This record gives sequence, structure tokens and C-alpha cells, in this order.
Amino acid sequence: MEGSVAVVERVAPSDLARPTPCAGWTLADLLAHMVVQHDGFAAAARGEVTELADWEPRPVGDDVVAVYRTAAAGVVDAFAACDTDAELWLPEVRGGVGIPAQTALGFHLVDYVVHAWDVAASLGAADAFAPDDDVLAQALDVSRQVPDGEARTVPGAAFAPALAGDGGGALAETLRLLGRDPAWAPDRG
Repeated sequence: MEGSVAVVERVAPSDLARPTPCAGWTLADLLAHMVVQHDGFAAAARGEVTELADWEPRPVGDDVVAVYRTAAAGVVDAFAACDTDAELWLPEVRGGVGIPAQTALGFHLVDYVVHAWDVAASLGAADAFAPDDDVLAQALDVSRQVPDGEARTVPGAAFAPALAGDGGGALAETLRLLGRDPAWAPDRG
């Protein structure tokens, strides 16, 4: 998670209107999504039952870096204290059916890796995000298990259809599996 915090710490207020690899989202939209995901997964790891509305992004205010840092620390602490045998309530996933804590952690790991790269790419500094090899290996493993297909083409789908290609390492493969172009740059939108 420290890698995502380091990338977000590069964000200046003047960057918030930048485009991102997430279709239709500005950097402000992406950061609001990331914060609410951290908060939602933290609540789930603490055993709370939330509603879908609790997972709707909301403006994060003027000090986005501080808000993000707090949310990231909160989800790390919540998962660290979570019973690994617990079933977590994630209303965005399968209607909230209990999800094993380890599976939920894998979901959030992928979200963290991909969206931290999205932030770095939006800033024109994709190379600034370089997670440890073990983090990338875990993210790639989870990404390989995400179903591809028509469900990814509907509005609001979590991921775009997988992209063809190879090379570039585990991060590039993870990005392609989840519909991201590893060569995306803000000037290409």
C-alpha cells in the first residue's frame, strides 16, 4: 500500500482534472473511488455490513493526499486485524454474499495495484509505480482469475475486456488482463 501512497503524494491540486486510464474518470474521480474502496474494504474487514450506497465515491476535499493516506492506513490496519477465516460483506461483489477474507484481500490488492498505476500514468509517471515482485505476482495471479467476456462491456463494469499482448512483466500483464493498455499516457487519453 505504501507504493500507492507514494504515488498519490505526487498529486497536486492542479492535477485533479487530468484524464486517467479509467474511461470517463478524471484523477479526482479516480482518487475518490480509491478512497471509498479503501474505506469499504476496511469496514468489511472489521466485520461491518455496508450498503451499496456506502461504496459510492464522494468528493475527497482539498487535501486529497491526507485523505488518501488515512484511508490507505485504515485498510491496512483493518486487514491486519481481520480473522483470515472470516467471511466479509462486499455488496459490490455477488450482491454481498460472504466472501472469504483472503479472497477479499486479493480483490483489494488488484484494485490497489491497478489504480496506483492509473494515478502514476495519469501524472505521466507510470514508471514511478514499481511494486515489489511478490506483490505483482499475487496481483497477476488474482487477475488471471477474473472472468473476461461480455460482462466487461456493460456500463459500470469493473474492468474493460482483456487486451492482447505480451511482454513487459507482471504489471503489464496484469494491466492487459484487466483491460488497461500499459502504454497509456495522458496525451493519448
